[in-house]
Amino acid sequence: MKTSVKATLIAIAVAVVLLIAGIVFAISQRAATPEPPADGERLQTTRTDSHVLDQGGPDAVTVVEFLDFECEACGAFYPIVEELRATYAGDITYVVRYFPLPGHINSTQAALAAEAAAQQDRFEDMYHRLFETQAQWGEGAEETPEVFRTFAQELGLEMDAYDAAIADPATLQRVESDKADGERLGVSSTPSFFIDGTAVELQEWDDLEQAIEKAVNG
Repeated sequence: MKTSVKATLIAIAVAVVLLIAGIVFAISQRAATPEPPADGERLQTTRTDSHVLDQGGPDAVTVVEFLDFECEACGAFYPIVEELRATYAGDITYVVRYFPLPGHINSTQAALAAEAAAQQDRFEDMYHRLFETQAQWGEGAEETPEVFRTFAQELGLEMDAYDAAIADPATLQRVESDKADGERLGVSSTPSFFIDGTAVELQEWDDLEQAIEKAVNG
């Protein structure tokens, strides 16, 4: 077997192992499934300003993810989510909400970058960039807003507007309002998923897919 072919096969094998390890890590790091409010009140999982990645048809199932861009478990679920979005295109409305965790130094800065990009209708572009580069900036010892500013430049955002959005207290308030909603829903870890307002219990790697399939197909 040629060396180049061997190298390619080894690279593929390593990628598969890393993906499986990431999925296992994601499941192992999940805390208990969010519980409904103690008084049984059904709280809303979306708002009119929530970021919708995919808008389904009139009968679409609404899937909401509370995420932390620095969370390794969210990073492990990212390719799974992307595959599900493609598989159920048109059948689901996929909504993303911020839930930066205090143990992640750059989680709020990343959310601010995403929200600043959203103000220029580029939320999804920044969403992808943050997850695709998570290994480069995640788990740092200090905040690195300059890293996210570089991403904004690479995406071709208008930088004066980006800087103004980052500095505007309203941008942080927007991020914090998502987290406050999540806390009221019982979210304490990421990623946390809701389907049509009901929390998804994650025990196995394919639980999210099965929950979506069940909701879509009745």
